[in-house]
Amino acid sequence: MSLYLVFDIGNTRLKWAAVESTQNIADRNKKLWAYSGSISSKSFQSAELRAELSEYISKTLPRPDAIGFCCVAGDSAMENLRSLFPQWQDLNWQQLQGNSPYEGMRTLYQEPMKLGADRWAALIGARALSSTNTLVINAGTATTIDLLGSNGVHYGGWILPGLSLMQESLQSNTAQLPLAVRSSTITTQASFGTTTNAAITGGCDAAQIGAILRAANLAKEINHPVARIWIDGGNAKILANEIKQFPELAALPIEPIEGLVLRGLWAWLLSKI
Repeated sequence: MSLYLVFDIGNTRLKWAAVESTQNIADRNKKLWAYSGSISSKSFQSAELRAELSEYISKTLPRPDAIGFCCVAGDSAMENLRSLFPQWQDLNWQQLQGNSPYEGMRTLYQEPMKLGADRWAALIGARALSSTNTLVINAGTATTIDLLGSNGVHYGGWILPGLSLMQESLQSNTAQLPLAVRSSTITTQASFGTTTNAAITGGCDAAQIGAILRAANLAKEINHPVARIWIDGGNAKILANEIKQFPELAALPIEPIEGLVLRGLWAWLLSKI
């Protein structure tokens, strides 16, 4: 049995997971990962915390057979990752980029190298789970919305500020608007806000849902009507709950899924070794 280790180096968090060769990429089980974890990207900049992370992972995991990673956080973050495991430098390290080939898929991005590696990994992960016309949404620091056709073609997508960035922007660039605070329970913003807090959170949610609705309508216009929505990221549950309030989308299978980028890295790594 082989063990594969994958890393998603994002702007907000570094995430990792290890999978065994006996596991199935298409398994939707939430406890799919044999080992997994995450750390904030700011913490990852600390040499002390990197040393702790290195010790934790190397002592928790058996020696992997291969390592795959993608990075949108810059070259220094990649160097920090490689430095964690001097004892594993002889392993097969593979970096997924926006133009990395994957059988059965291609992107219409004019310059594939400039396609975010995390977006491409998420698309590969979505393809491993289903082969229908799909909207792939990552609701994190930024919200990305991508259309993946049943034919394996990525038709492009959109990038917009995530919910937190939208709310923080209003606080930072206006004189009187506060930083909105969300309830600890997930609620829908189905009506106009009657407090400033509700107006801000509801407005930000509406902007995100409006983009998703537009994406679904545009997919239909180009004859690739959406049959499924996969949604990942820290705000996945908030947006999934909002999406279900709209008749145009509520009939679709809408599934928040954790680790879509990691799943795509896993699928891609297997194709390389």
